[in-house]
Amino acid sequence: MKVSIITVAYNSAKTIQKTFESVKNQSYTNIEYIVVDGRSTDDTVSLIKSNKDIITKWVSEPDEGLYFAMNKGITMATGDIIGILNSDDTFKDSKVIQKIVDFHRKNDIDASIGDVEIYNSKGQIKRKFVSKNWLPWKLKWGLMPPHPSIFVKSTVFENFGNFDTQFKIGADFEIITRWFLKNQITWKYSGITTTAMLEGGLSDGGLISYIVLSKEDAKALIINDIRALSFLPYFRCIFKLKSFFV
Repeated sequence: MKVSIITVAYNSAKTIQKTFESVKNQSYTNIEYIVVDGRSTDDTVSLIKSNKDIITKWVSEPDEGLYFAMNKGITMATGDIIGILNSDDTFKDSKVIQKIVDFHRKNDIDASIGDVEIYNSKGQIKRKFVSKNWLPWKLKWGLMPPHPSIFVKSTVFENFGNFDTQFKIGADFEIITRWFLKNQITWKYSGITTTAMLEGGLSDGGLISYIVLSKEDAKALIINDIRALSFLPYFRCIFKLKSFFV
């Protein structure tokens, strides 16, 4: 079983070497590793070239944003299963992909979801997102499993499409809604902590970012014909606002 891992990068020289090393250290060897760079102006491309022993395919050229780049990587992928590893994240340990492959071989499913750990720049674990109690209907409340923990069959992209680039920061939520709620793909919670994620990111930029994201989440439900009260995804803003006073 071939696993395609896609990393999208732009000026990621400070963090991407650790990302590369976490792929290199995987015990499972049938990995197609794809790196899509947006023509970085720092040393990212030099680091890509120095890690070509583990990188199967790579490209460095201007693009129109994160989700355009992700779609480019998906188009390049030839694996049976596809996963995303951000350029400032790492796999939790050296056996993550082996565990994912074993889980998919054991279970006849379209996708698996797992857990991720969030850490700060000092390497301290700040929190853990656990998907054990997540169910697709919770998307109506704007609640989704951590997207880096999702490993999906390539046929899901073929059947239901790639990331919707009309979304600025909510395309992850939209595609998960399209997969799990609208088209009801088969899935199972793996219990695997797949990824150590660096604090921050496109959709973690404070209260204003949460408001924008919640607005896009509501839009994602509408375009996928999911009936839900339009204000429900905004509950994430309440939890975010609460965090400022704790």
